[in-house]
Amino acid sequence: MTLLRATSSELTKQFTTAIWWVLAIVLAAYVGLTAAGLAAVIGAAASGVLVGADASASELGSGGTALLYSLANSVGYVFPLLIGALLVTGEFRHKTLTPTFLAIPRRGTVLGGKIIAGAVMGLIYGAVSVVVTVAGVAGLLALFRVDPELDSSDTWAMLGRILIASVLWVLVGIGTGLLVRNQVAAIVIVLAFTQFVEPLLRVGGSFVSQLSEVAKYLPGSAADALVGSSIYTSMSATSGAALEWWAGGLVLAAYAVVLLLAGHIFSWRRDVA
Repeated sequence: MTLLRATSSELTKQFTTAIWWVLAIVLAAYVGLTAAGLAAVIGAAASGVLVGADASASELGSGGTALLYSLANSVGYVFPLLIGALLVTGEFRHKTLTPTFLAIPRRGTVLGGKIIAGAVMGLIYGAVSVVVTVAGVAGLLALFRVDPELDSSDTWAMLGRILIASVLWVLVGIGTGLLVRNQVAAIVIVLAFTQFVEPLLRVGGSFVSQLSEVAKYLPGSAADALVGSSIYTSMSATSGAALEWWAGGLVLAAYAVVLLLAGHIFSWRRDVA
């Protein structure tokens, strides 16, 4: 019952502030416009409307539609990661953790509530990302008379795995927020790693075979493997060495578990002001 109360409290904190829906709107606009733009170009090439398109681009195929739908993860994953970090660091920044611990003295229970609430937020952000991506991609492909493959079980299985990846990204964010209590520092670290450090390592893995073995175990690579397709792996010369979808899910889940445990041991149990 206490865990239920802690979860309810965490969800109330999320939905009574503006940050969650602001990020959701930015996520929808960013992912939706990116997916729609790429779908328009590829759909035009596949239908022959785009004059002078490369022959390889004119054959969309199931791999092409999967790549377009996977943008919900490969482009939008930073948003559930951020909301997970903010879910914890906001407590330290606004000094609301003390009354939270006074209301629910068991810190493990409070963290459990955050994890469950984070999973709910991950599903919401994943659903937003999937809906805007599918709407934009399927609509534009249909406009160019290209099969959007929404009748394929593989497509729906991939969309389901995107939701799982979104939940895991929130948990990774919560773990990051536990270890990096300062909100600004946590945001900077998340953005720097996801937008600069990991992309460089993954690009480097395309040219250096030894680095590719490391790069495929990075969190972004693991998430792409879980989903089953990604614009990044499609551009990589080592994409054939990607993990199986289930292995990618286990690797990403391992990142979440390790960060959560480390945050609980080294940070969550420390005194708060």
